Amino acid sequence: MSSDNERLFERFGREFPAGTVVFREGDVGNEMYVIQAGKVNITKKSRDVETVLVTLGLGAFFGEMAIINQKPRSASAVVLEDARLLVIGPKTFEAMIRGNSEIAVRMIKILAQRLQEADEQIENLLIKDHNSRVVHYLTHMASRGKAVAGGILVQVTQEDLAVKVGLKVHEVKEVLDKLLRARLIRVDEGGGGGALIIHEVNRLREFLEFLEMKEKFGDI
Repeated sequence: MSSDNERLFERFGREFPAGTVVFREGDVGNEMYVIQAGKVNITKKSRDVETVLVTLGLGAFFGEMAIINQKPRSASAVVLEDARLLVIGPKTFEAMIRGNSEIAVRMIKILAQRLQEADEQIENLLIKDHNSRVVHYLTHMASRGKAVAGGILVQVTQEDLAVKVGLKVHEVKEVLDKLLRARLIRVDEGGGGGALIIHEVNRLREFLEFLEMKEKFGDI
């Protein structure tokens, strides 16, 4: 860690072991956090299902909305890997924004990206059919995936996918098995089962269109 980061940590830093709940949805708070090391899950509960909205790593910030709108926390933050976090209060936050336009612009861009991702997740959760919901999410992931031999690599486990789409793991497995049999995807063996390769994204989109038509018109 650089000397500048060390000085920041000495002034604002705290260590959080894995499993620590930094704050819970509904809590009142007026601090934001910047990750200097480790990872943090941002989660939200809906119908007794805890959904991981995003996993944040080095350099990411969270909790800023409590400072901006002075309302209770809209989500929970749970430490996934031992973390070193900068804890920034309202006065320091305002001084950062006023004194550094680069920080302000970066924050606006990140907030806009988060809003888009939230919109996409809401759109997905409104889909009733389990097959369509999983395929819809995979097509979105493919747009951010990595091109590899044989297709597009997306980093996701069955458990993570289940949380993201609001389904049970066995329901997600049933859909993935169908996609595997149809040779639309395959498990990336080199990734230890934590990644999928989508062979042809266009074919996956066509399959999604087929599912949407089937849901709309039924079996003919």
